[in-house]
Amino acid sequence: MASGIIVERHGGIATVALSNPGKLNALDRAMWSGLATAMQQLSADDTLRCVVLRGAGDEAFAAGADIAEFATERADAAQAAKYGALIHEAMQAVARCRHPVIALIKGACVGGGLEIAAMCDLRICGESSRFGVPIKNLGLTMGYGELQGVLAVAGRAVVLEILLEGRVFGAQEALTKRLVNRVVADAEVAGEAYAMAARIAAGAPLVARWHKQYIERLNPMPQVSAAEWNEGFACFDTADYKTGVAAFLAKIKPPFEGR
Repeated sequence: MASGIIVERHGGIATVALSNPGKLNALDRAMWSGLATAMQQLSADDTLRCVVLRGAGDEAFAAGADIAEFATERADAAQAAKYGALIHEAMQAVARCRHPVIALIKGACVGGGLEIAAMCDLRICGESSRFGVPIKNLGLTMGYGELQGVLAVAGRAVVLEILLEGRVFGAQEALTKRLVNRVVADAEVAGEAYAMAARIAAGAPLVARWHKQYIERLNPMPQVSAAEWNEGFACFDTADYKTGVAAFLAKIKPPFEGR
């Protein structure tokens, strides 16, 4: 089956599913583009009350980026900057959706998956869910646009720990780190997420949108210069990046040299 974004609608609640069968819903170019389009269209729908964002199936919300396409889509800094613009558009489409967005998290929620979940308004996960951003093993940085959501929910110390250590950890630790709002039994994740969506949908929709708008106004992203923004993709021109990706695909430990 091809990768893609699946959108379903039941009353005032829409479900957006990240789908990449066999790859733990790892995100490729088509999925980033599809996510941006889906969230923008849903945001413009005044009849909608809430969006539930999830991974297709039960194994993963999303296991980061699809590394297999890096050689053709993110071979160097210039190419990565263009790709990064697509990722940023998708992230902002999630964050700026006028309706409340709930991340329904089952299984792996790492890398780009965690970045997307952090852009949602609320996050519910199962007891066996796993979190982390092990991109240091690829010789990669998390750019400004991707850092925004994770930093907003978890804070400086936690985000530095996640990025510098690159460790994958469990649901209870994610709760302690404020990465999720609630942890429930694996079998209850969907039920709890949709129960939350139903409670939101029962409220005044204009009030929900205003509350999102007010909170966003009080937590703006600092202004970043074009040079600073582009520096977020400098890692793609390093030897360590090529080493990291090759090691990941070969399933060996990367021998980084710092260049």
